[in-house]
Amino acid sequence: MQTLIEIAGGVALLLWGIRMVRTGVTRAFGSAIRRGIANATRNRFTAFCTGLVVTGILQSSTATALIVASFGARRMITLTAALAVMLGADVGSTLVVQALSFDISWLSPVLLLIGVVGFLSTEDSTRRSLSRVFIGLGLMLLAIQLVVLASHPLRDAETVSVLLRPLIDEPLLAIAVAAVLAWIAHSSLTVVVLVMTLASLQVISVQLALALVLGANVGGAITPYVMTMAGDPHARRIPLGNLLMRAAGALATVWAIQWIIPYLADLSDQTAHQVANFHTAFNLAVAIVFLPLIGMVAALVRRLLPERDEEEDEMQPRYLETSALESPSVALTCASRETLRMGDVVQTMLSRTMEVFRNNDAAVAKEIEQADDTADSLNEAIKLYLTQLSRNELDPAESRRTVEILTFTTNLEHVGDIIDKNLMELAAKKIRARASFSDEGLAEIETMHAEVLGNLQLALNVFMSGDIRMARRLLEQKVHIRELERRFSEAHYARIAARLQESVNTSSLHLDVLRDLKRINSHVTSVAYPILEDAGQIISSRLRDSEDANMLDRDRPPPSSPDGND
Repeated sequence: MQTLIEIAGGVALLLWGIRMVRTGVTRAFGSAIRRGIANATRNRFTAFCTGLVVTGILQSSTATALIVASFGARRMITLTAALAVMLGADVGSTLVVQALSFDISWLSPVLLLIGVVGFLSTEDSTRRSLSRVFIGLGLMLLAIQLVVLASHPLRDAETVSVLLRPLIDEPLLAIAVAAVLAWIAHSSLTVVVLVMTLASLQVISVQLALALVLGANVGGAITPYVMTMAGDPHARRIPLGNLLMRAAGALATVWAIQWIIPYLADLSDQTAHQVANFHTAFNLAVAIVFLPLIGMVAALVRRLLPERDEEEDEMQPRYLETSALESPSVALTCASRETLRMGDVVQTMLSRTMEVFRNNDAAVAKEIEQADDTADSLNEAIKLYLTQLSRNELDPAESRRTVEILTFTTNLEHVGDIIDKNLMELAAKKIRARASFSDEGLAEIETMHAEVLGNLQLALNVFMSGDIRMARRLLEQKVHIRELERRFSEAHYARIAARLQESVNTSSLHLDVLRDLKRINSHVTSVAYPILEDAGQIISSRLRDSEDANMLDRDRPPPSSPDGND
């Protein structure tokens, strides 16, 4: 039991090291990796090479599969190109196994020292991410040493041979066991390294080790398929195609293991190298066989996962990719795109508001109410996504952008509520009372509405670009809208004084609409404040300092007495 616990601890450390390498690389180069995958669609060969390189760096074919699946869901990559990327990813995942088949345990303390010193000596996020990669590599090598030391007693343990005998006699059962282990660990690399270590210590035979390697490859393909099961069919087809190709390759290879072993022995007399070479050769063979047949595989998965008949659920987020959370810069871009989509929903709500007031259209009011539910749903999804992101280590700029997105989505949600709960309620009162604005009053409301709608579009541009000039113009519009509301209110009072019946009948409605439009504009223009504050173009407070206020009090003449005498 103690031996098994020590092995499990070593495997856990290995998993953690792999995760540190993956998160370090994605945080440092996540945007470049995603751009590289998106651009590698010219032909099957370039797509294959891109998958190989990216996974060789990430050391996770699962991570690559999730990235490619997200592109597939948005139709940014064809299915054939995506499957070619995955074939390359499968080969790329074998590179680190080749490196670990050599005795490089002496590198562990060196890598740990470099990583820890680099992490503690800088605040730069990219350098810290690279230091995380060195720490992860050091932990992987240390974990292998722990597994090797813990596994020595197993060579002479009778219980182990009894437990492993069924797997030796039933290679399909061995494949199934290894596949389940790889799926549970979310890492085929971990299982392959463990198998390689046990085989090198002669705890398991080479024949069993090769069957387990086949199972690990199948299990590594199961993980991304399970993780995308709730997604769009376009996203699910990619990991499903990869799973089918790996499973077919494993079933075709398992019966030839006994004839393959002599060729592996010719290449190397060390068991670890034999297992690593088989792992690489298997994935290369699958790629060679299926690259020419990629169109047939794509046609098969399209039949297995046809298009959905139902319309896309507008209330569900489209751009909040879970796979991007390990790369804060990419995740913030995803959140910004979803926020922009939420802004488009609110903009449509505000745009259609005048249809209701102008035409007394209750059906449009109902559609605006449903659109507000969509905006609320997207707001909740964005907040939850950014909450998950905040669990990572963010640099000051990333933290600031997170707060900006949360603030802007909150303001957009308030705008939606004002439109739905206030303006639509006022419109309902107008419809019930069969009231009509005066021609002048309706023209004023339409003018102010058009100004606020233009400011909302400007605010969305400012949010995405961070342009200082546009931010200044947006903030100047706050003063302009306040003056417009005052001027239109005075004009309305003048019409009431002139006994214009339509103005008298709609007095409360008219003023409330103007007030709510001004409130919407206040929420809209708030996006300019953090941009201008960072640029030093806005003061932090409008109140004077207390000393200045006291000086003004001393300089101000005393108030006159009630009778007019000093």
